[in-house]
Amino acid sequence: MDFKKLKSFQDSLQETYHIPATDCQITWNHKIVYRHMTGHSDLAGSRSVSQQDLYRLYSATKVITSTAVLQLMEQNRLDLYDDIRKYLPEFTNLRVADRFDMRFPIQWPDEKTPCHLAHSNIRLIDLLSMTAGLSYDTQSPFLAERKRGSGNQATTREMMSAIAQMPLIYEPGTRWGYSLAHDVLAAVVEAVSGMRFGQYLHENIFSPLGLRDFTFLPDKRQEGRLSALYAADFHTGELKPASPEMASSFQFTPNYESGGAGLIGTVSDYSDFLDALCNDGIARNGARILSPESIDLLSTNYLTGRMLEDFLATGKKGYGYGLGVRVLIDRTASRSFPGEFGWDGAAGAYALADPVNHISIFYAQHILGFPAVYSEIHPRIRDLAYEGMGL
Repeated sequence: MDFKKLKSFQDSLQETYHIPATDCQITWNHKIVYRHMTGHSDLAGSRSVSQQDLYRLYSATKVITSTAVLQLMEQNRLDLYDDIRKYLPEFTNLRVADRFDMRFPIQWPDEKTPCHLAHSNIRLIDLLSMTAGLSYDTQSPFLAERKRGSGNQATTREMMSAIAQMPLIYEPGTRWGYSLAHDVLAAVVEAVSGMRFGQYLHENIFSPLGLRDFTFLPDKRQEGRLSALYAADFHTGELKPASPEMASSFQFTPNYESGGAGLIGTVSDYSDFLDALCNDGIARNGARILSPESIDLLSTNYLTGRMLEDFLATGKKGYGYGLGVRVLIDRTASRSFPGEFGWDGAAGAYALADPVNHISIFYAQHILGFPAVYSEIHPRIRDLAYEGMGL
């Protein structure tokens, strides 16, 4: 193995893209074969990046949420084709916007949008595959009203009444659209398990794997370990410290545990989680979190026709979409192998699991509004990693 090119590329990111801090870990057959960190994790540049640093994972949370749902499926406590109303009865009489151009989601539908009743109901499989018709309107007046009504204390389960009121942007099961679906799935996990979502994750995923740092709400000790979060100016690209409101924009209340974008964790812990997924569900310590059959379900492409066109319009060339993850279906676009899956996060996290070769890659940086990370940095890290392993 020779990771000189990958290390050189990672080292160049600070000069080329002005990225203050990066961290990347690769595992192969349960062994850590690459770990490299660059830069500083505080605004003053006085604290070098450390393995103890915590990052906001944002949408990389979705892979963990999908894992939780599949665990409950394995226990016969839910079926992927169940109607959502079986667990969250507020999702009834759903309304669909009469007209919505998914290519230009500048303004989400609201209470004034002309709508009609949905012709079909949402199933769990629709939520997992992002084909449920939900939007990603974190500024919805329905959410704002629910927060005010709860004194800003509503839990994940309690916020579902607001999400259920938000107009769908298409009929369930007919298109692909990135959405709050995994937030809804977190509430399903709560309804089925009888636990808070975070408690379920700790008891059934994190604790068995020996992962101690995942959290939705960091305590004072953990706050001191958070890597500084930046936001890139849309016009100039200049990096500025992200405001607390911007950092927690997906956490609707202090009690809300977002299954779509809420987790905070270390590179080491997320890498260990991925290591289990790419090794038939079995972790380095021998704990099993999923069966090989469930991982096959997770990493199967569910999109065809118009739905696949919707997904490819996001720029994920060569990929389809499984249950909360991208899935490689065309190797001409990647050095990785068909069946490789994973996702990314709003601040630049990148997760890859390759069950064919038992490889995992997890990369973290901490900048919001930085599109080059998806189009340029993530693909380059992936391809250089495989080159370094001689694959």
